[in-house]
Amino acid sequence: MTSGDAIRPGTVAVLGATGGLGRQVSAVFSRAGHEVFGVARRPAPHAAGRPFVPLDVASAEPAEITGLLASRNVDVVVNVAGGWVVTEEAMHHAHVRLVDRLLAGVAALPTRPRVVHVGSIHEYGFAPPGSGIDESMTPDPSTPYARTKLAGSQAVLEATRAGDVDGVVLRAVNVCGPHPSEASFLGTVLRRLRGVMPGEPLELVIADAARDYIDVRDVASAVLRAADAAAPGAVFNIGRGEATTMRELVTTLVAVSGLPPETLKETGGPVESKGGGWTKADIRHAQRVLGWRPVIGLRDSLRDMWEAAD
Repeated sequence: MTSGDAIRPGTVAVLGATGGLGRQVSAVFSRAGHEVFGVARRPAPHAAGRPFVPLDVASAEPAEITGLLASRNVDVVVNVAGGWVVTEEAMHHAHVRLVDRLLAGVAALPTRPRVVHVGSIHEYGFAPPGSGIDESMTPDPSTPYARTKLAGSQAVLEATRAGDVDGVVLRAVNVCGPHPSEASFLGTVLRRLRGVMPGEPLELVIADAARDYIDVRDVASAVLRAADAAAPGAVFNIGRGEATTMRELVTTLVAVSGLPPETLKETGGPVESKGGGWTKADIRHAQRVLGWRPVIGLRDSLRDMWEAAD
């Protein structure tokens, strides 16, 4: 089946289903007619009413993972677990150990479900300002976050080359849109903006950087396409293909919130980052092979993010 055809219904396991991306991935597969069940360490209120299995995949034995997936006759496994953990030990647990356990569990199945692993554009490391990051760029991560994300992605690709799994890797840029992680930059700014009293300024340190931001629902649609693409072992960079300065990002969020521009008061100070100061994904490979493209503009995404916080 080609990416332009209708995706056949099947059972989909979403690891990290309670996170901001996981809930959108679950929703897009459900709308496409798939039976979806979520997997995460603990349930969340917004996931109530949907099939859910509480499991820390990184701590589970591979046989337990095999049994779970076999009992549900899973056709697709989507890994969007991990994310905004802080310590390097926690990053290794969420981004490396979890993937290793998952791949061992999948490899023991009698069939080969498609594994769609969502990695990070930061796996490539530093990119010269103005450049587009395509899949031919050799990864050279510069932060613990990026290094552990790359290790997980490489494990999926190596297991696919060995014939143990049928894997695809999506390297996504930073996400925006409804329900961001509270630990992310935009999640933090959103929370603080919603707590601002009338006439009160919001003091904020903003990095002198430009990054590609994509709506979380556009990433979910790329995952849906990748689940059925005839491209085992492929890597796809997923973004809007545009770099936006962090100042423009924040000022746009303030504008769609309806707060006056003077609410924002920029202050100096060090800024921690999980990757380089410039990211712009070259998304032509995903457009050609997956028939995918982003459809939600940045301003609309930020407006929906603000409104969803209600």
